Amino acid sequence: MGLDMGIEEKLPSGVLLTTVEALANWTRKASLWPATFGLACCAIEMMTTGAARYDSGRMGMEVFRPSPRQADLMIVAGRVSQKMAPVLRQIYDQMPEPKWVLSMGVCATSGGMFNNYAIVQGVDHVVPVDIYLPGCPPRPEMLLDTILRLHDKILHEPLGDKRREQQEAKEPPLVKPGEMPSSYFFNKKKKKQWLEAAKTGTTEQLRIKNWMAERGVKVD
Repeated sequence: MGLDMGIEEKLPSGVLLTTVEALANWTRKASLWPATFGLACCAIEMMTTGAARYDSGRMGMEVFRPSPRQADLMIVAGRVSQKMAPVLRQIYDQMPEPKWVLSMGVCATSGGMFNNYAIVQGVDHVVPVDIYLPGCPPRPEMLLDTILRLHDKILHEPLGDKRREQQEAKEPPLVKPGEMPSSYFFNKKKKKQWLEAAKTGTTEQLRIKNWMAERGVKVD
């Protein structure tokens, strides 16, 4: 019918060889599902990116998922207040592995113009960030470019033993995930709070809540 897609030229024998790692990473990067999560003016640009003019659906991510259980990309679009930090962390914890975080805009990345007690000076204090996008606010074209750069990063991520070796080669964090900090171990009240939170898997939320309380920020 004259509707050749050109793949016949690339595969004249009809056979394609690849690896499980390359195939798995290709499917992951081509089907990112962002969480429906906006914090400030950057979220307007993020919504524009998903609309008809820029159409992020071309990259396989046309559906912003209403539930973190169905999402694997968190776009932190806007400033993160101290009261929102525990909520953001909880949404991140509810997202299944593998998952990625994109820090959108200077406010999410470093606090931006809001250099005060109410705003977290960098979302990487709350969740691990995979890629940063500068700008105030960044245009939809910039967000699309950053998503494509994240695609490239995902495409080359190691799996299995290679990933395990890569993780072991990294310097261990000062406090391992799930490990009780020394400031809690030697404080009876905090130690009791930690043990209770460990039963429900909310130790990170407890650390953020106490960190905010020590700085005089009221948490509901």
